[in-house]
Amino acid sequence: MKIGIFGGAFNPPHIGHVNAAKMAMDEYKLDLLIVIPTGTPPHKELPVGTPNPQMRLQMTENAFNDVDRVEVSNIEVYSLDKNYTIDSVIDLKSTYTDAELFLLVGTDMYESLDSWKDSDALLEAVTPVLLSRDVIDISSSEIRKMLPRREGREFLSDLNYSCIIKNRLYGARPDWDWLRECAHSMLAPQRIAHVDACEIEALRLADRWGADADDAREAAILHDITKKLDFTENMCIIAEHGVTIGKLGFREEKLLHSVTGSLLAKSEFGASNNVAEAIKWHTTGRARMTLLEKVIYIADYIESTRDFPGVEELREAAYRNIDEAMIIGLEMTITDLKERGITPNVATSAALSDLKN
Repeated sequence: MKIGIFGGAFNPPHIGHVNAAKMAMDEYKLDLLIVIPTGTPPHKELPVGTPNPQMRLQMTENAFNDVDRVEVSNIEVYSLDKNYTIDSVIDLKSTYTDAELFLLVGTDMYESLDSWKDSDALLEAVTPVLLSRDVIDISSSEIRKMLPRREGREFLSDLNYSCIIKNRLYGARPDWDWLRECAHSMLAPQRIAHVDACEIEALRLADRWGADADDAREAAILHDITKKLDFTENMCIIAEHGVTIGKLGFREEKLLHSVTGSLLAKSEFGASNNVAEAIKWHTTGRARMTLLEKVIYIADYIESTRDFPGVEELREAAYRNIDEAMIIGLEMTITDLKERGITPNVATSAALSDLKN
């Protein structure tokens, strides 16, 4: 039996790791490849911001999930002691007593094998296999630098990119196309045009009034992600997150998507508190609204697909004085609700009172 051993920090594991492993498996006709994320490497410290061992192990499993004849091992990742390859090889030799072991290493490590701990015993136990740098073509450290710039998505599996964004690992910020695709997949088809137009309007308003453009864009893209859910589905999300909403869920079902959208924006997409709050209040408003919250409220109200009496007046006001626009919008909402026999939400009334005083 031929077994390959592929160790490394995998911080994060990426497509280069997978491609190099596949090539080695084919070239050396390996029956099994054991991938070993390291816990504490002896030659250097893992960089600040490295995910915890459990998450790094999970990401490595995600990366190799669809590769046949691969097993991801946890024999090093939870160790608090320095991880030496010879120790892992001895462990594997005791399990696979009759196997021929091949150690997959990169060029830099291959050239320094003689300096590794117990190198004579190691080279007697394994056959070193040089991984092609052309196949790997990028390093984990390069990807870590790209992620905060909303880049690097193409080098990661979908599962791992989602995990990284969800937990905002490595200071990552979501690729806009990816975030938009995710949001669109959660929307009813007829709502996509509204959300896209809201994104454009939010960016224009953010530029006009000095709000954070990235936060405005993120909030606009995600603001309606639970809009198509029914009452039960919304209440399940609220219960899962342990949120108390009082009588809101029973009196104002149409407002639930603001609450649940805010919750999922944080839990599934790693949105900041500022973005989540802007989503939460984009339908009702509230007293003492932040600038970002006003931007999203107004963008949702006046985006280019909206067509109702008074919308042009509201659009003009939005770029003249955002507080004036808020007052007009809130008054229009309250009037409309009362004409339909609906009591305005208390947060809406509070928002209007706050802006007028």
